[in-house]
Amino acid sequence: MKKIIILMMTFLLISTLLLTGCKKSKGSITVGAKNFTEQYIVGEMIVEILKNAGYDVKKQFGTGSTITRDGLLTGQTDIYADYTGTAWSVYLKHSEIINDPEELYNKIKKEDYEKNKVVWINRFKLNNTYALAVRQDNIVKYGTTISSLGKYISENPGELIVGIDHEFFERPDGFLALLKEYNFEVPKSDIKFMEVGLSYEALDKGNVDVAMVFSTDGLLKKYKLKVLEDNKQFFPVYNLCVTARDDLLKKFPEVEQLVHPLADLLDDVTMQNLNYQVDAEGLPADIVAKNFLKEKGLVN
Repeated sequence: MKKIIILMMTFLLISTLLLTGCKKSKGSITVGAKNFTEQYIVGEMIVEILKNAGYDVKKQFGTGSTITRDGLLTGQTDIYADYTGTAWSVYLKHSEIINDPEELYNKIKKEDYEKNKVVWINRFKLNNTYALAVRQDNIVKYGTTISSLGKYISENPGELIVGIDHEFFERPDGFLALLKEYNFEVPKSDIKFMEVGLSYEALDKGNVDVAMVFSTDGLLKKYKLKVLEDNKQFFPVYNLCVTARDDLLKKFPEVEQLVHPLADLLDDVTMQNLNYQVDAEGLPADIVAKNFLKEKGLVN
């Protein structure tokens, strides 16, 4: 009897090993993501979709825009989600503002492929533009637009502290360029540099009076902050798109179709709610991403 049990266990072990060996990976793909919540969530979505399709997936998450982009161009990563406005002004060095989302996308898609062999697979509904936010109780003083805020700052120099991160301060579509467009000044002594994720709580607690934010962030909802209207349309459109190197898509042509459904599923409201689950409710980004994909039938 003992021998029979041992033989059965051996058979089961061999069968398991054989079955595991049959599940051969289709290939290895490295997914990138920038260093804020929305990027982590969408990055995890791409990871889950590719893993579900049989690919061996590695992650390269948590870097700034330029480093993340350079990783794609140099082959350190193969695919990640990026923003049209960032590509147009930062990567492709254009100063012209294009407010038509489809026109902007088509221009980027053509130019980036011709220059860098980067494919912009699709254009999402969501537009995660930069914005300036204030506490609701200060709207009476500052007004509801960036112009009215600029007027208040000009009339009350040194009163307000602005919370922004270093990247936004220096970008061609960032804070210094915004000041020039709206014709007001904020001395560096009135700027508090901080990570984007920390600026919401700092604004809520009164440690800063104005903060740079992303329009789809869940923390806007958590802290009930007011986004000021960009009444001069300074900020370009920042539609999210999955970007990949051409050689990846030639090697694994199905990847384009695998990630394509995300474009129709993620709009501003949906993304803000997903960000809220991470930033306000404390759920891990990979769990939020997987739950969403299962709910939509994109992964098992």
